[in-house]
Amino acid sequence: MLTPKQQDFLDYLKQQLKDEGELPSLRQAAKDLDISHNAVAQLLAQLEKKGVVARDGRYSRTLRLLPEEDSRPRRPLGRELPIIGRVTAGMPMYAQQEWAGSVVVDDRMFGGESLFCLRVSGESMRDCGILDGDIAICEPRQYAENGEVVAVLIHQEEATVKRFFLRSDAVELHPENAEFPVMRYGFGEVLVQGKVVGIIRGTHASFSRNADFPDSSADGQP
Repeated sequence: MLTPKQQDFLDYLKQQLKDEGELPSLRQAAKDLDISHNAVAQLLAQLEKKGVVARDGRYSRTLRLLPEEDSRPRRPLGRELPIIGRVTAGMPMYAQQEWAGSVVVDDRMFGGESLFCLRVSGESMRDCGILDGDIAICEPRQYAENGEVVAVLIHQEEATVKRFFLRSDAVELHPENAEFPVMRYGFGEVLVQGKVVGIIRGTHASFSRNADFPDSSADGQP
């Protein structure tokens, strides 16, 4: 941000450049503004420090104005992620493989490789903030740690989002809603498709790229 004096001086330089085709000398600027030569030098040094003007060389008297957009924060570019189908957060439903549109997310939050999205249907993950109609952003995975929220494929055709637990004799998929039962499957019946790393509700991402969902308290798991 420029102070009022710095902004007035910058406006003067812009007007001189527009009217004369070149920036004034320090002597000319001091005369036009009725200030000392040293005051002009200080103003130029301040503008240079703030990235508004630049010298062609360290000791050069030749100045140039920098484009205003160079001194402003740049808006981050988004990235487009495909929505590849719907999954249920209730009972599992058939996994649709067609591309069902796309969403644009902030690439500072979601920078992983080959991310994909799934539209959620149902309320079984309600208590960890995944609601009916949300879009789950997933990082491709073929494995899961206990307690992670993942998208899985059941019997190679049904997809669902649940909290994953590997037991000695089975795979358990836990809901985050007491109205839904824990689902148990044999090891060969469940294929992990990806870890849920974010949720989009409407146009806003609800979770950051590196955030984990709250740990489940089901069956005493930490």
